[in-house]
Amino acid sequence: MHIGKLIRRKRKSLSLTLQQLASKINSDAGNLSRMERGELGISEALLRKVAAALGSTPALLYAESEYLQPQDSSAETLTATQPSSGHAHAQDFVQWFRSAAPFIHAFGGRTFVIAFGGEVVNEQQFIALSHDLNLLASLEVRLVLVHGARPQIEARLKREKLTPMLHNGLRVTDDAAMEAVKEANGSIRVEIEALLSMGIANSPMAGADIRVASGNFVTAKPLGVLEGVDLQHTGEVRKVDAVGIQKRLDDGEMVLLSPLGYSPTGEAFNLSLEDVAVSSAIALDADKLIFLMDSEGVHNLRGELLREMTAEKAKNLLRNVSETEHAINISEDVIYYLPAAVRACEHGVARTHLISRHIDGAIIQELFTLDGIGTMVTELSLEHMRQATIEDVGGIIKLIEPLENEGILVRRDRERLEMEIKHFYVMEHDNRIIGCAALYPFANEKTAEFACLAIDPAYRGSGRGDKLFDFCASQAKTNGFDSIFCLTTRTEHWFLERGFIEQCIDQLPAQKQQLYNFQRRSKVFKKYLK
Repeated sequence: MHIGKLIRRKRKSLSLTLQQLASKINSDAGNLSRMERGELGISEALLRKVAAALGSTPALLYAESEYLQPQDSSAETLTATQPSSGHAHAQDFVQWFRSAAPFIHAFGGRTFVIAFGGEVVNEQQFIALSHDLNLLASLEVRLVLVHGARPQIEARLKREKLTPMLHNGLRVTDDAAMEAVKEANGSIRVEIEALLSMGIANSPMAGADIRVASGNFVTAKPLGVLEGVDLQHTGEVRKVDAVGIQKRLDDGEMVLLSPLGYSPTGEAFNLSLEDVAVSSAIALDADKLIFLMDSEGVHNLRGELLREMTAEKAKNLLRNVSETEHAINISEDVIYYLPAAVRACEHGVARTHLISRHIDGAIIQELFTLDGIGTMVTELSLEHMRQATIEDVGGIIKLIEPLENEGILVRRDRERLEMEIKHFYVMEHDNRIIGCAALYPFANEKTAEFACLAIDPAYRGSGRGDKLFDFCASQAKTNGFDSIFCLTTRTEHWFLERGFIEQCIDQLPAQKQQLYNFQRRSKVFKKYLK
């Protein structure tokens, strides 16, 4: 059940109208209605207001929406569907496990930096997270954990009746606040190490032998005075002891870093979670940096969840947010973590993931499924097109075989594909072939046949067929061809919409006329290249 439906259910259980709820949270009833229907994303700030108005919390709402399933009022229906449902679930699991195999092979020996706020420990979410960390460790993933401590520090300041001081989102850490920072970080570190030491039988941690290393791996310097405000013991990362951390990882240990840094003069500094995480990922040349946050990922200004984005696109989004007065679909977490993701990507970290801490198994779902559940930020686009090689034959066969069975494409056996592979072009997404097309040249007539266009069903509907066609047309023009033609039985409108003109068979190149299959009666279309 998506979060909007759950909000609607809770609102009705409290006999609240949309207008009443909107009035309580000072929002627009129309937007609330769209959010409840799942047509519009909900920002973390707005979710907090809605949760408070409904007598709940964002964490509880996320948890309920994840696990609450619609109940069938008919006991007979439930009983009758249980066996087939169980079989379906088993088949789904087998299919998922098989699809996860490439990721399992790819992740062994890789270094992942995983960052999470103090809320994960404060709200008892680290127990579930430790299960996922144990699984990754068992797959020989080298793990560096970076924890935050904001709620724990706030609690200690409140206990001491001290007022938190912030400047542009940074804590002004005076002597009294620094004592609270040290106490909070020490307490969290002990709790995390204790939870990672669990080995209870018949639990996900059974047989776990996790060793946790922590220490003075981060050297820091003071931020000093910003805009006339002395931040005192608040600092920034100066250097990360990558060699020392690598030695611990080589010994099979998990490294735990706190948002604290130390200076050669013996001082300690309060650091931000994202600064420590990004600096560590860069220093270690990590393969992945993962931030666990309150929202499910990055949404565009229309409220749509962005599964992937380049660092350049992320910078454009942040620029648009700064220029937009009411960017309701951008959460506070995204404002902090997205710039950190951009910085990491620009300094060599291959991928940064922004995912929700409220979803059980979020890391596993993000890492071991094709689409993931959050937002992945990369330096360059994951998609590109290139000429095919002999190693691509298997991927091409997988794409075109279903279309051959439907009679849309002419059947090609593996041997023929291997012989003609130099005429094929492929579209890759994250090193996976998702599209292909062929360009057969007829040099004497200065034309080429465009053929065998196929896009993976999971990636259709996003203009990828057009991109692959434009790429092939560009290649044909570069090679000196004046036109391209195609033969089709089922997709004539697709070509007509892209400027092709129907031709007679006798207008085909002579060599192609001799190979024309009169049983298929394919229509001929031609497009002149400008």
